[in-house]
Amino acid sequence: MSVDHYIEDKKKRVSVDVAVDGETGELDFDTLKTGGIIKQRQRDRFTVRLKCPGGRVPLDKLEKLLQVARTYGGDYVHLSIRQSIEIPYVDFKELGHVQRELAEVGQEIASCGPRVRVPTACSGCEYNPNGLTDTQGMAAAVCERFFGKRKLPHKFKISFSGCPIDCARTDGMDLGFQGIVKPKWDQKPCIGCRLCADACLEGAIESHPDSGEPIYYPEKCLYCGDCIRSCPTEAWQPEATGWVVRVGGKHGRHPIDGAKMAEFLPDEKVHDVIEAVLDWYEEHGRDEGRIRIGTLLLDESVWNDFLEHMRPTLGEYAVPNPPPPQTREIHFLPS
Repeated sequence: MSVDHYIEDKKKRVSVDVAVDGETGELDFDTLKTGGIIKQRQRDRFTVRLKCPGGRVPLDKLEKLLQVARTYGGDYVHLSIRQSIEIPYVDFKELGHVQRELAEVGQEIASCGPRVRVPTACSGCEYNPNGLTDTQGMAAAVCERFFGKRKLPHKFKISFSGCPIDCARTDGMDLGFQGIVKPKWDQKPCIGCRLCADACLEGAIESHPDSGEPIYYPEKCLYCGDCIRSCPTEAWQPEATGWVVRVGGKHGRHPIDGAKMAEFLPDEKVHDVIEAVLDWYEEHGRDEGRIRIGTLLLDESVWNDFLEHMRPTLGEYAVPNPPPPQTREIHFLPS
């Protein structure tokens, strides 16, 4: 296939039989990309990105997707870094057919552009033995409520990890939620077996040399729940389960590590937190051009303003005096 040397001309328009934000007909490349239809290097060819919240694709949709990809795409599909399935090599004249046939099984095309993207998530507590929180259920609910619903200064990525292993990389997202559990020990059923101390990889539990009972150091605890899972008598129990909330992370050419602003946030507060963060970002980024929320929050005074805005929503779950997001070093100068 020939290379389209006009690919950088974002205003170049093609006539398509596909709806993007209610528009159809002659659309420019940027508008199509906003709708999840991305111009390729090859002339007349586009990649179609699909909406897959949490990376979960029901089998009926997967079967239809395979049929559509074979009919209109190349000889493979691509699994994106953010858990989407992409169909490359679709001719722009066939985009309407792709959209309509996928809609037969309820499979939507994902949006790009300056808006809330499809949430990513690990498998959570459904079948993963490490999982503490329902990441898949939360990703689906958040996608339903927030995906593509409002225009923002830039893209906005949300992820859910079910435990402190943090497979969904919550520190690198605009807003990340990581599952944690606070353990509580009850002396009465404890038999001093020492299994909890052996299971703790952080050194947060030591065994008493005589009784074998646990000596707990909460300042070392990662809230992973290994002690709870290992206890044969249920002497260790969850005292609180919820989410660590991080904000302001991003990947790319100038990465930023997100900042922790809350701990043990319950499920029922997640939507409120997302709404409050988006409200602040929409207002404070409106006149700043194309800017990610993490870049705004690098300024300490702006960070403090953001925390003040979030305090009523976070309430008792707010982390006291957290530092702002931090840029990650990418240039290493010789000493």
